[in-house]
Order: sequence, then C-alpha cells, then structure tokens
Amino acid sequence: MRVHRVVIGLISGLIVGSAIGSLASPIALRVVGFVEPIGQLWLNAVRMTVLPLVVSLLFVGVAGDGDEGGGGMGRIGVATLAAYFGLLLFAAAVALLVAPPLIADMKLSPAAADSLRLAAASATLAKQLGQPPSFGAWLTSLVPTNAMKSAADGALLPLIVFTLLFALAARQIDARLRQSLVDVFNAIAGATRTIVDWVMVAAPIGVFALVMAMASRAGASLAGAMVYYVLAHSAAVLLFALLVYPVAAVVGRIPLPIFTRGALPAQTVALSSSSSLASLPALIYGAESIGLRQRITGFVLPLSVSVFRATTPIAWLIATLFVAKVYGITLGTRAIVSIALLSVALSLTIPGVPQGSMLMLASVVSSFGVPAAGMALVVGADTIPDLFATAANVTSDLAAATIVARRAVEADVAEASADEASSVDA
Repeated sequence: MRVHRVVIGLISGLIVGSAIGSLASPIALRVVGFVEPIGQLWLNAVRMTVLPLVVSLLFVGVAGDGDEGGGGMGRIGVATLAAYFGLLLFAAAVALLVAPPLIADMKLSPAAADSLRLAAASATLAKQLGQPPSFGAWLTSLVPTNAMKSAADGALLPLIVFTLLFALAARQIDARLRQSLVDVFNAIAGATRTIVDWVMVAAPIGVFALVMAMASRAGASLAGAMVYYVLAHSAAVLLFALLVYPVAAVVGRIPLPIFTRGALPAQTVALSSSSSLASLPALIYGAESIGLRQRITGFVLPLSVSVFRATTPIAWLIATLFVAKVYGITLGTRAIVSIALLSVALSLTIPGVPQGSMLMLASVVSSFGVPAAGMALVVGADTIPDLFATAANVTSDLAAATIVARRAVEADVAEASADEASSVDA
C-alpha cells in the first residue's frame, strides 16, 4: 500500500466534502449519495478480513510458540498488560493536565446551559444512559455459549477468549497434532493477508469516498457550545497521540521516523472509518514494515484493537467536566483524579455495545453528583473527536507492540545468556 496515496485521498476527501457541505445543492448531495456506497463497500471489504485475521493470528501467536511450557507467551501476556496500563496511566496524566483548563476556559451563558440541559433531558439516549449494564452481565458475556454465534454476531471479545483457550489447549496435545493445527491457521492467516493486500490497493479511493461523505455532513452537526467541546476533545486527543511517538521511541526503542512510517497506514484507515477493528489489517502491515516479529504482532495487535482504548481517560475526563459545567457543578481535585484513575482501571472492561464507554461513564459520574443523563449531550458530538481518538488508539496499539517486542528481545537475550552460562558450568 502506497501510504502517500492514501493520505492524498484523505485530504482530497476533506476538501471536496467540505466544499459540497457548504454548497448544500441537490446536485452536490446526489454526488455524495453516489460516492458514499463506494466508500462503504471498501470499508466492508476491510472489516470482512478482521475476524479471520484476529482468530488465526492469535491462535498462531499462542499455540505456535516454540516454548512448550508456555513461559514465552506468559511473558508476552504480562508485558502486554503492563504496556496497556502504562499507556493508560500516561493518557490519564495528559488528561489531568489539559482537560481542567480547557473546560474552565469555555464560555457558557446561562441561557445556553439551560438549552443544553433541556436537550439532554429530552434525548432518548438519556434513559439508556441511566441504565448502564452491570459488571456481572459483562463478565458472563466473556465466555460464549456458542463461539460460532459470537463470530457471526461480531462479538469479538468472547471470540478472543475462546480462541485463547483453544490455543492454550492446543499446546497440551501431541506436538505433531498441534503443528497441524498451527499450519491450518497459518494458511488461513496467509490467505486473509492476500485479500487484505487486494483491498488495500483500493484504499485511496475508499478513504476518499468515506471522508468526503462524512465531511459533507459535519457542518450541520455542530452548534453553539458543542463546537468548543468537539475542539477541546479533539485537541487533547491529538496532543496525546503526538506524545505517544517519543514514548515508542524511548521505551520501545524504535526511531521516530520508522515508527511514524509504521503508524501512518493504520492512522489513515482509522481517520476514515472511526474503527480500530477496521484498522487491524493496516496496523499489522505497518508493524511488519518496521520489523516487529509475527509472534508479537499476532498476539498484541488483535488483542489491542479489541480491548485496548488508550484515549479512554481523556474522553471520560473531558466529557465529565463538560457535563458538570453545563449543570453548574464544580468538581474538586480529588473527584477529578478519581475519575481519571477509574478510567484506567475500567478501560479494559468497557462493554462492546454502542455508546458502551458513555454507558459505563454514566454509572461512574453519578456517584460524583454529575447527572448521568447529561452524557447524552456528548454522545451526539463525539463523531469528530472519535475519529481522532481512533487514530490515537491505533497509534497506541503500535506503541504497545513495540514495547512488548523490546521486552521479548530482552527476555530472549537473558535466556540465551543463562543457557550459555549453564553450558560453560557443565
């Protein structure tokens, strides 16, 4: 995939879509109606490859590891969780630094606040936000009663749990039989990668069509104080994304130009689709282009796009402070820090349902005196920030993979040194 062509398609889509949106003529809208299905067709083709990629790469990454005792995968799993929580804590620190002053600077008249509160109370989503899913319901959903049904329904997290258990069980059977299974899943992964290569050839056209249609409608979706929320949220997420680059360079020991080149394919897909899952093929392509090993990318990246949302602390804190300001509620430092830390602790447990993050946040903020129904305000305005958040999330996914890869290399070197010392002693 020629990355610069995709970037050109992205920029062109923004320019053309914005121009069409400003014209608002019937002919221009018909053009959008003709072009938008082309983008959706390309996006569907990308998403078509996600499930077979996730399952095959995870299985090969776990069952195909040469360490019979599973110690290698155990170390990679621990390193992956450590990378996740390290990046989440970093995002929480960024949120604590930038969110309070950003929202404090927002000018909000009493009349505008009254209008926003009325809009929140009348929103149909407000009733849903008042009834967040229980932790028990989320926990029991992790173990699928039918793995094939989970795959058909697109319920990725239960499918990942089944795949991990199946791969761990495969490690316990005869080595010859296990290798046969690994060969089958390797073949599935290889064939799926070929489809991905074909789909990515059309990436510039698909990205152009998606972004053009989205940009043509963006102007009508923003009004009044919500514009400030969108700009503040987007700016905070972009700042975090930029700060992830030096983290990958220092902790993951990947030079900045190389990391930038590896992240760009997934970022362009993320900006056009607002889907981390849809970005997985491009994310794997970028990771391999910068030299990350398949046993790392095959485990870390599918898991990351499924459960890891690095920007959650930023989204939660800005949304909470914005709603609190609309309702005239002042949150103290202790409450703000508590919300940031809760976002880190609960990030990996967000239910995979529409507005799942806001549903969980609603149950959190209500305990701090912020009306849960107010979260309905930010859901509708999250379309644009979500694009930037998705790009920041896939950047963090790649950064996590570089960190885990470095830890794996260090562990391999330590094991080799220990084996060499043992042979010398013998």
